[in-house]
Amino acid sequence: MKIEDVTIIKRDVEGTLIPYGQSVTLIPGTEVLVTQSLGGSFTLNVNGNLVRIEGKDADAIGKEPVLLPTDKITEYQEGVSEALVWDQLRTCYDPEIPVNIVDLGLIYELEITEIEAGQFHIGVQMTLTAPGCGMGPVLTQDIENKLLLIPHVKKVDVVLVFDPPWNSERMTEAAKLELGLL
Repeated sequence: MKIEDVTIIKRDVEGTLIPYGQSVTLIPGTEVLVTQSLGGSFTLNVNGNLVRIEGKDADAIGKEPVLLPTDKITEYQEGVSEALVWDQLRTCYDPEIPVNIVDLGLIYELEITEIEAGQFHIGVQMTLTAPGCGMGPVLTQDIENKLLLIPHVKKVDVVLVFDPPWNSERMTEAAKLELGLL
């Protein structure tokens, strides 16, 4: 722990209790420890409980929002780039694990379909590291929100599947190294 990771909540901010997925309100003056700041969201230790807040609320903990790949688009793009979709998915993190969902091997299928001229649908099939994880709805909503930021994407469906079951063999070498599994 570094002293700069400890901060005080500056305004009311909505968060999600991990791993249960319940909404909580953090009040000004509460001391928190920033345990993870990846993919634009923040995981905080609040009195021994983990709480995730969205990047748009970074100011509540004295931080700056992190730019996403879609924030860096400076020119008009026709269609939807699969590379951009994967880059955007790499900004989604399980709040308890410091590895993105792509490198964790949670994405089973990705499909980009033009639904009408210049408008696209993205379908994602994904799993969780554990079937009973309460963060499933939070992760699927995070994916949907971030993919809808891509120009020309009008609809996103994220479906949780559990067959085949996830295991650590689905992780990239970099993810295994990050988690000390190599």
